[in-house]
Formats: sequence, C-alpha cells, structure tokens
Amino acid sequence: MLKLVLFFIINSHIVNSWASNDLQELEYAEEIEATFSTGKIVWLPLKNKNFLALYTETENNNNEGTAIILHPMDGHPDQKKLINPLRTYLPKHNWATLSLQMPVMGIGAKEEEYYPLFADAKKRVQAGIDYLVAAGVKNIVLIGYGMGAMMAVYSIKDNVNATHIKAIVTISLGVPKSDRKQVQIIDFINKIEQPFLDIFAEFDLPEVTDSARERRVAGKTSAVYRQFQIEGEGHTFQHDEGLLIKRVYSWINLTFR
Repeated sequence: MLKLVLFFIINSHIVNSWASNDLQELEYAEEIEATFSTGKIVWLPLKNKNFLALYTETENNNNEGTAIILHPMDGHPDQKKLINPLRTYLPKHNWATLSLQMPVMGIGAKEEEYYPLFADAKKRVQAGIDYLVAAGVKNIVLIGYGMGAMMAVYSIKDNVNATHIKAIVTISLGVPKSDRKQVQIIDFINKIEQPFLDIFAEFDLPEVTDSARERRVAGKTSAVYRQFQIEGEGHTFQHDEGLLIKRVYSWINLTFR
C-alpha cells in the first residue's frame, strides 16, 4: 500500500492532473499486490507515468519466448477469468508471459469511450516490447482478449515489418459498427502479415460472431491467418477455459517450430 501511495505522490508531480482512469489503475494495482503470488510485478515507463505489468518466467531454462497479454475492457492484468490462467499456464509450457495493464475508463464506461485510448494502448504495447527486447527475448507473441484484441491489432497495424511481434492471437475479436479510425478491424487484418490466430466462441458477442466471415475473408490476404471457433462456449468461456488456453498454446508451438 505504501509503495502505491508513494507512486501516486511522485507521479502527481510529473503530470498536471490525475485522470480517473489512472486512479482506477492504482486500485487494480493495490488489489493485485495484496493477493499476487505467481510471477513478479514490474512498472513499465510511459512518457509521463509508469504502468503495471506482471511478468511470469518459465519453469525451466527452455524458454521459447514471451507472450504479451492484453486484458478486456474494464479489466486488469491478473483478472481471474482467462487472463490469470493464460499468464500462469503458458510459463509451464516454455512460454513466459508479460501481462499489461491497459487503459481503463472505469465501471460503466461504454465501449466507444475507449477508442480514444487506443493510442495510449499502443504505447503500452511498445513499452512491453522494449522491456522484453532489452532482456534479450527473440520470440514475442501478442495475445489480446475482447477490447484487448482490438487494441492488439491496432497496435501493430502500421509497422508490421518493423515490430518485434512475431505472431498475434486474438480472442473474441469484435468488429464494431463504427466509423472511428481506431476500430477499422477489417482494414487492420488486411495489413497484418504475422501468423495470426483468430479464436472465438460459438455463442460469443454479436460483434464477434456476426463478423467472423468478414474477418476470415480479410485474413485470406495472409497465408498464415487461421480462424477457430470453440463450440458450446460463450464470450467468457466459462465452461472450459482450459480448452481455449490449450488451443492457444498448441497454435503458438506449431507456429514457432
């Protein structure tokens, strides 16, 4: 708790105001710090502040690479559903994880209110990449769920040839009916050349299931795009999230053989 209070005071002198989403991030950080048990907490730098990330090393020396994980809307890097299992399961199978705190608006915010935060999200992904590259990591996979999936494709769409991201996995990637430039998902898919796994649930959100064919057609421009539907599941994958995680893990291993 004291660490977070000091963090707040120090950063309050760096910026002129403390936005409500930053306060929400600190609340999440305090919650995580109180119960955290697997991995280590790191604070990654942005221009005017630091943000929380959770790094989990592999259980042996055979490290294949690291997966950067982006949580969904109103989430945090250690939330129980899907994100925590992903970040703790992959290291048992030779893939370290770096789970990032993405920008949050607070409970009750609408999806479209998040779109202006995508530029911030992109900077956070780059900060995560920089951290891993400095540590000598060669293979980096980007995994995003829900809003995190949209942020993932937005983050690498403009520099697919220059980025250190070697593959991307999106879970429940939606295509909003919006003309906002941040969420032109189909256009972004057309630009991505890395191996791309687009995985979703049979009973996912409408903007995910209704756009599945459109995403699949867009992915035809790449020989390494794959789409997979998990039958009998909904958006939260509450019946068997382990199956989803195994699908992700198996695809990553096949990709890097």
